[in-house]
Amino acid sequence: MTTRYDAVVVGAGPNGLAAAITLAEQGFSVHVVEASDDVGGACRTAELTLPGFHHDVGAAVLTFGTSSRFFRDLAGADGVEFVHSPAVLAHPLDGDDAVVLERSVGDTAAGLGRDETSYRRAFTRLTEHAPDLLDQFLGPLRPPRHPLIVGAFGAPALLPASLLARSLFRGDRARALFAGMSGHSMMSLNSPASASIGLVLGMVGHSVGWPVVRGGSGNVSVALADRVRSLGGTIETGRRVTSLRQLPPSRVQLLDLVPRSIEAICVDALPPRYRRRLRRYRYGPGLFKLDWALAAPIPWRDERCARAATVHLGGSLDEVVGSESTVAGGGHPERPFVILVQPSLFDASRAPGGGHTAWAYGHVPNGSRVDMTTRIEAQVERFAPGFRDRVIGRHTMDTAALEAYDANLVGGDINGGLFSLGQMFTRPAPRVDPYSTPNPRVFICSAATPPGGGVHGMCGWWAAQSALRALRKPSAP
Repeated sequence: MTTRYDAVVVGAGPNGLAAAITLAEQGFSVHVVEASDDVGGACRTAELTLPGFHHDVGAAVLTFGTSSRFFRDLAGADGVEFVHSPAVLAHPLDGDDAVVLERSVGDTAAGLGRDETSYRRAFTRLTEHAPDLLDQFLGPLRPPRHPLIVGAFGAPALLPASLLARSLFRGDRARALFAGMSGHSMMSLNSPASASIGLVLGMVGHSVGWPVVRGGSGNVSVALADRVRSLGGTIETGRRVTSLRQLPPSRVQLLDLVPRSIEAICVDALPPRYRRRLRRYRYGPGLFKLDWALAAPIPWRDERCARAATVHLGGSLDEVVGSESTVAGGGHPERPFVILVQPSLFDASRAPGGGHTAWAYGHVPNGSRVDMTTRIEAQVERFAPGFRDRVIGRHTMDTAALEAYDANLVGGDINGGLFSLGQMFTRPAPRVDPYSTPNPRVFICSAATPPGGGVHGMCGWWAAQSALRALRKPSAP
C-alpha cells in the first residue's frame, strides 16, 4: 500500500487490462486491483455443468476479437487461438429452411432470393471500408477521417432496425437475418440507431468473421493479464475496492466500473453534480443465460445451422421485433429472441468423449427474476426437434446471478448501460472527453464509455490515451 505507481486500474476485465497494457507499453508503472479471485470480468470460462465441459460464463463469440485496434495483435498471443466456423451465422426459419451469413457477401446474397442485389449493395461497400469504419465506430464521437465513407454508413445506422430492414429488403429471409443481427443491440428494434448494430455486425462478419476462442474466452483474459505482467505491471486479485482511499498512491486512477460503482467509491473524489449525473445513467435490459452439456450436437432441422458457431433463434422480422419490444416495455416474451453459440462443433477441447457444449441467452427486463429456461429451450426445440433429449447437464444464470458474478453487469446488463442514441457517445456523462471526470486524476475505462459493450478493449485503450495526456503534462499530479 506504500508503493507509488503512475497508474492504478480498478477492475481486471478486458477494458481494465487493455488500459493497463496501453499505459505499461509507454513505460508507466501500473497496478491492477480486481475484486474477483480471477481476472477477466465477464470474459471467463468455467466448468459450469459437468466435469470437462468448458463453458464461457459471459462473452462467447468475440465479434470484435480480430477487428478492434487494440485486439488486432492478440491473435498471435500465447494461449489465444481464434477459431472460425465455416459460416458466420445461421438464422433458422419455420420449416426446414435457414438463412446463412457466409463470410462472402456474394455467397450470402445468393441465398436471399429477390433481395440478392439489395444485400450486395448494402454490405459490399461497408465490407470494403470495414477497417476505417470500425476505427471510427469503436471510439468516442470525433471528426471522421473519411467523411464520405462514415456519412454513407451513419445515415442508415441512425434508423430503427425495423424501418431499415423493411426499406432495404422485400423478402422475409433478408429481413429476418438483419433483425437477428440488430437484436444484439438489446433495445427495441423500433428505436433510433438500433440499425447500427445490425450494420456493424454484418460488416464484421463479412470482413473478419465472428470467432470463438479455442478452449474458451477466458484464455483471452489470461493472455491480457500475462501481457500486463510481462510489461512490469502488477495485478492484485480478491480485493474489492469500496473507496479510492483504499488504493495505493498513484498519479492517476482508471476505473473499469459502471457509474453506480464509480459514484459509490468516489464520494470524496468527484463533485456532487457529476455524481448526480452518474446516478441518472440508464442501464439496459438484462439476460437470462443457459449453458448446456450435450451428449450429441444440436439436431437442427436445417443441417446448415451446424456450419455456424452462432445461431439466432427468433423466426421472422416481425417476431424478433415483437420479442424485443416486449422486453423494452418491461415484459417477458413467450417466444424470446435467443442468441445461441455452439463452440464445441469447431473446438473439440470444450467437451470430453464426443460430448458438446452450447450457450444461449434471451433478453429480459433489467433485474428480472423470471426463469426463462422453458421458453428458451422451446425456441431451440422449435428449430431442432429432439434437442432436449440430448441435454445431460444444465446451468442457468438470471440477472441476479450475473450481477453477483460481475458487479458491472447491473441487473444483468452486459453492455455496461443502455445502448441508445442518447447514450451512444455521451456515456456515462456528456463531456468532450468521456473518459475523463472533473477530477484530473480519475478516468473511466469501462463499457460505460464509448464504444460500449463487447470484448474489444477499446474503452480501455481510449481511456489510457486520455490518462497518458494527463501523465505527460509538466504539471501532472
